[in-house]
Amino acid sequence: MRAAAVIAMTALTLAACGERAETAVPTPVETVSATTSASDAEAGVPAVLTADQLRSVCQAGLAAIHGQGVSDIQIDGLEGRVVNASWRAPVDGGRRRAQCRVDGDLVTWKPADATGPDENRWMNQAGDPVTRFVLDGETVTIKQTLPDGGAVADDQGRG
Repeated sequence: MRAAAVIAMTALTLAACGERAETAVPTPVETVSATTSASDAEAGVPAVLTADQLRSVCQAGLAAIHGQGVSDIQIDGLEGRVVNASWRAPVDGGRRRAQCRVDGDLVTWKPADATGPDENRWMNQAGDPVTRFVLDGETVTIKQTLPDGGAVADDQGRG
């Protein structure tokens, strides 16, 4: 009987020694990145955007990201699937330049004239806002989700 008690206590002790696997809670950006924005009943993202659609989506996306009007964003060119754009800088009247690309329903951008390596990167890291789009005919709807999970109001523009 004493041997049975020792075996039982040993089994309980060993069972308690195992490491517990902690489940990682996804960040708001990971949660947003994992969701799909379109259903069968609503407008969505074509499998491949045409060059005109890509320009329109990037124009609307950069306008929303930088607080500009869609018509203020000038499309300067297209290099493969990367759109080059510029707009008047609100403070000094110079030109701001950026590149934009679309991955699925995500709009990703990077400054084109950044001076430092930390600034010269695609804005798609964990601390960056997530910018998604929905294309309905010629209307592009942009929705941004901030790193803390908050959302910025939808912006709509025609391309």
